[in-house]
Amino acid sequence: MIDITGWAPEPQEATEVIDAAPSAALAGVLDVEPPRDELPPLWQWLHFLERPAQRELGPDGHPRDGRFLPPMPERRRMFAGGRFRIREPLRVGDTVTRRAELASTAVKHGRSGEMLFVTVRHTFLRGGTEIAVEEQDLVYRSGGTASRPGEVPLTAPEVKAPWTLEVTADPVLLFRFSALTYNPHRIHYDEAYATGVEGHGGLVVHGPLLAILCLELPRRAGRTVRELSFRARRPVYARQPFVAAGSPDGELAIEAPGGVTAMTAAFA
Repeated sequence: MIDITGWAPEPQEATEVIDAAPSAALAGVLDVEPPRDELPPLWQWLHFLERPAQRELGPDGHPRDGRFLPPMPERRRMFAGGRFRIREPLRVGDTVTRRAELASTAVKHGRSGEMLFVTVRHTFLRGGTEIAVEEQDLVYRSGGTASRPGEVPLTAPEVKAPWTLEVTADPVLLFRFSALTYNPHRIHYDEAYATGVEGHGGLVVHGPLLAILCLELPRRAGRTVRELSFRARRPVYARQPFVAAGSPDGELAIEAPGGVTAMTAAFA
């Protein structure tokens, strides 16, 4: 039974000058030109990174302890989705403060047992003025080795939509994105761990990468995004061809092989 009685982490602030180099690096991963001055929505994930010492990491690669990591045994972490509201974009050269706080927790029951849903809110301030607010939804569960799913389909989905972007994430792309976001979770680069311990069908494509690919559709169409939401529904694995699909009306999705909708998103 999940018990987080007494877990009430205090808010935390970090201040950083927004550098152009991380965005240029991500643009290389996505095979696009680097943004000029403004960070595209969600590219703030390249900043305010935590860099724990090696001795502080747990068996899954994540830190064993952290301000917003729940005190659970054999903790497994999954990215579930989030929301982002933009008043003013983050710009290269800005000095920005990010205030992180625990927004909510909820214990729910799923097919794999009890799960803890945690929402962490990030408020971005420039000169003391709020310019953007992000909420990240994360799911934690306790447990040992999970059973591996059946055969992973590799047939490219057929998708018809006004906007599409076809992607196949190989291990090199996943490695580069992990490096850019300083994400040491082993499900993204250690296939034996991902399949044998956490029960995945292969290396897992990062949920944040899927969300960024969704937002590439309106960005490449020249649309300004002021508000967005996204929800991860199913994992996508390395070498699986998938399609980011959307339309100008604000609906976005990641369509994976086998008729699977891996992520849904909406923007305004």
